[in-house]
Amino acid sequence: MRVVLAEDLFLLRDGLVRLLEAYDFEIVAAVESGPELTRALAESDPEVAIVDVRLPPTHTDEGLQCALAARRARPGLPVLVLSQHVEQLYARELLADGNGGVGYLLKDRVFDAEQFVDAVRRVAGGGTAMDPQVISQLLSRKVRDSPVAGLTPRELEVMELMAQGRSNAAIAQQLVVTERAIAKHTSNIFVKLGLPVSDDDNRRVLAVLAYLERG
Repeated sequence: MRVVLAEDLFLLRDGLVRLLEAYDFEIVAAVESGPELTRALAESDPEVAIVDVRLPPTHTDEGLQCALAARRARPGLPVLVLSQHVEQLYARELLADGNGGVGYLLKDRVFDAEQFVDAVRRVAGGGTAMDPQVISQLLSRKVRDSPVAGLTPRELEVMELMAQGRSNAAIAQQLVVTERAIAKHTSNIFVKLGLPVSDDDNRRVLAVLAYLERG
């Protein structure tokens, strides 16, 4: 799998390169700045981009903006964003077009190799990989003034796990219930939120997140 990696800290960038190569990823470019990332995304035709939000020269949201520009030029380009802290605005921007695999992880997750590699593969495959802390903040911010308030405690648990990109089978395993029960909870969630039921896990998760973040 072809990967473009953008991270300005040398030790972390080098560590990620070694980690991904150990899991048979092909690192076609490993860069440290926004301009380098823009060139790499245009020239390397990656299957997934792993991008630090803050890159030189601005050290603001340079990495994210480069990734968003690349997704406009190549709709559906899978992008996994890494950030030191939860930034709801960045999560909203990344999810806005609802097209292609996306992920938003805190850098702490990188130190769990299997979890990180699973997230990269999930995003490259067109799925989502949202950090649990991001999901919790999105839910808590909107729960009092949206239809989310009508969800039961169990439905909220299911939605948090669903938003992280988990399958019904994985959710059922974690909550120690049947997959049929999770399917019923999922159906109820979409009815209560006024969202169309879909067999496409990625599309339904993006729809829920976009709904929670609007307004």
